[in-house]
Amino acid sequence: MPFVHTSLHANIAVLTIHNPPVNALSPGVPEAIAEAVEVAGRNPEVAAIIVIGAGHTFIAGADIREFGKIVSGQRPPLNLLPLLQVIEDSPKPVVIAIHGAALGGGLETALCGHYRVIAAAAQVGQPEVKLGLIPGAGGTQRLPRVAGIAKALEMCAWGEPVPARDAVQCGIADRLVEGDLLAGAIEFAREIAYQPFRKTRERNDKLHAASAVPTAETEPRGGHVASETSSDIFAAARSEAAKRARGQQAPLAAVEAVEAATRLPFAGGCAREAELFRDCLYSTQSKALIHAFFAERAAAKIPGISKAVKPLDIQRAAVVGAGTMGAAIAMTYANAGIPVLLKDSDAAALERGLDRIRDNYAKTVAKGRLSAQAAADRIARITPQLDYNGFEHADVITEAVFESTEAKKQVWRELDRVAKPDCLLATNTSSLDIDELASATSRPHLFIGNHFFSPAHVMRLLEVVRGRATSDEAIVTSMALARKLGKVAVLARNSRGFIGNRMVGPYLREAQFLLEEGASVEQVNDALYTFGMAMGPLAVDDLSGLDISHAIRKEFAHLE
Repeated sequence: MPFVHTSLHANIAVLTIHNPPVNALSPGVPEAIAEAVEVAGRNPEVAAIIVIGAGHTFIAGADIREFGKIVSGQRPPLNLLPLLQVIEDSPKPVVIAIHGAALGGGLETALCGHYRVIAAAAQVGQPEVKLGLIPGAGGTQRLPRVAGIAKALEMCAWGEPVPARDAVQCGIADRLVEGDLLAGAIEFAREIAYQPFRKTRERNDKLHAASAVPTAETEPRGGHVASETSSDIFAAARSEAAKRARGQQAPLAAVEAVEAATRLPFAGGCAREAELFRDCLYSTQSKALIHAFFAERAAAKIPGISKAVKPLDIQRAAVVGAGTMGAAIAMTYANAGIPVLLKDSDAAALERGLDRIRDNYAKTVAKGRLSAQAAADRIARITPQLDYNGFEHADVITEAVFESTEAKKQVWRELDRVAKPDCLLATNTSSLDIDELASATSRPHLFIGNHFFSPAHVMRLLEVVRGRATSDEAIVTSMALARKLGKVAVLARNSRGFIGNRMVGPYLREAQFLLEEGASVEQVNDALYTFGMAMGPLAVDDLSGLDISHAIRKEFAHLE
């Protein structure tokens, strides 16, 4: 059968999904899985069935390109529910073996199995919300039945992946396999082959709030639960969504869909999930986020550069300038496990930069996003100093001094004398001429713009700006470094403001016009904050530095 290969291991049928590169649920794949499960289920020689993915992953999710085709009318809407239910309705126990990732529709497929085993390095998740969607094939109904309401809300509303050990702990997976996954799955299948098993949709014991004590009133009745205490967890989830995802439709829809699992029988919950999924799919938010998804991947492709060009190995870094940007850039390297030298010519400025770094990590620890030991380890990777001692060993040097062409060129003249011959030379300028700055060095082929956005240790975007002489090797190295730092790199040409500031310029200008027309600063900022921006446009201008904006305008005064 297409997409699925069946093999027999004594009395265990192994169904291997083969749809490279990530076994996406493209048209034909769900049908092939359902047919293979039905055939194996009818085979009297089969005692249990294993479903596993070929290659490096189980199922990475649906084929996202299909969503656009549905919205545009090129394809009819998908209906995976009856196909996946074939797995759940199998008369023989079905064991899902997960390696790599089971994300989105991949996890929904896995939840239809009667058991799940998982490789130690694997992860599972429902990331649909990041595309402005919710799970649409029963995920919001089955996940709370195996993992509980709290975990299901967390996974469906925020979309973060769950590592294998956590998946076992919360009940998504039944066994962690440390060695060969298929061998472990076969061993597990033989253990349970002749044991009674339950369908996921019939497991109602976890459909109450984590804090609720089961009573006669909260025990499952008629396939669903109605509990006073369960309402509290959904109210809290909605409140959190209003804070973390202002103006976004999908997180709230995910909360409502999971709540439906506790208030409706399974079929009714799936019907409500389908309604909410359709609302999200045809929303402008989903269309925009799906566009952004493909745009990020397109940005990673570098036209005109051969794949034979290999990046330089970046093991040690150095940063010049301990101001707001320089300190945050040093944190970015430290967060990626790269030791970094942080240099400033002024002792007081260097100490302020270190205080800013310590304060940022302290806040992260206080929020529970990082342990105190992990924060201490990252701080230890940052070496403060007032000279260039050790810069000769750096694989990349990032200059983050004040936005002045002459000031930056003076720094690069000094660095040109101390940097090793194959060191990547990166300037953090947001607008200045890369070629002019590169002229201060004897190796413009290794000179490039690495424009981080403030706050650099948080923002994902990194503009990689190529000059006239920038080599392919320097470009490839910067793009690879961005991935190592957890950034989304966008290759830009050398022009005033590059890409980001050329886009934000009109945005800020319109905000300033509103002030001239009588709006208050608070009104302008609140309007965009309520819309969903992390902060208002005037607050952004203040954070990035009005003095910096003034300095840039002076640099380009001859062009005004």
